[in-house]
Amino acid sequence: MLVPTGVPEALPKGQRAALISLLVDDDPAIYQMVRRKILSYGNSACDWLRPELLSSDPVMRRRALEIVHHLARQNSDERFLAFCLNNGEELDLELAAGLLAQTQYPDANAQAYQALYDAWAAELRERIDFAAQPEQVLGIINKYLFEDLGFCGNEHYNDNAENCYVNRVVDRRTGNPITLCIIYLFLARRLQLPIAGIGLPGHFICRFQSSTREIYIDVFNEGHFWTKADCIKHLIKSNHGLQDGYLSPVSPRRMLLRMCANIHQTCSNLEMTDEVARMQRYLVALAK
Repeated sequence: MLVPTGVPEALPKGQRAALISLLVDDDPAIYQMVRRKILSYGNSACDWLRPELLSSDPVMRRRALEIVHHLARQNSDERFLAFCLNNGEELDLELAAGLLAQTQYPDANAQAYQALYDAWAAELRERIDFAAQPEQVLGIINKYLFEDLGFCGNEHYNDNAENCYVNRVVDRRTGNPITLCIIYLFLARRLQLPIAGIGLPGHFICRFQSSTREIYIDVFNEGHFWTKADCIKHLIKSNHGLQDGYLSPVSPRRMLLRMCANIHQTCSNLEMTDEVARMQRYLVALAK
């Protein structure tokens, strides 16, 4: 039988049990050695450890769970990197956001979140008169998201990476500007509304644009409407010019890149070295 390069040959059941039993050793050096050995067997080690997740020994449960979680994140990391390398500017942002979430939260159920967005959109279809003026349509969306569902911008979003992952923003009903805008875009797509993401420097907003109307939506601030003049004021205040194309719609790939850049910045602020290195890999892949 061929064994994948870098993966040791399968252990006999008795040796496997002896190795696992050492996970609860009091000596940190022995624990780390055993952990490295188990990790070297890759995904097959998850099958060995699953029974230990129900162990009566809390130390065994905790250490087995940590290794299983580590391997799951490793798999999610590989899937997300492959997605970044194999998809273009118009990638599936909802799928991408779900895959990114699983790199940190491997148990996040992307299908469950998609079903939730479907349910929210279905509720909005019942409330919206699509023949009404855009302000009325957007006002109903804003009321539903920010009053009924309780979403709001987190003023301290740089202090916690949870504000950067769509699943945690949905769970906690708070997040950073781009992640809140992305949830708004998920609903807009389901409702077939002409809404795009606009990447202002230091801020992210949405824009409704039809043949006759242009409305900018500050999702982070409960959907407050901006005019183009408000956007220009923001650009002037932040020492940027219109020639840079900041009022142009951002492609899904660029939005994903910005999401990863935000996580990178937050983790840098928090001195989370491993997470910074992980995000750097994603940024390099998306910048290609």
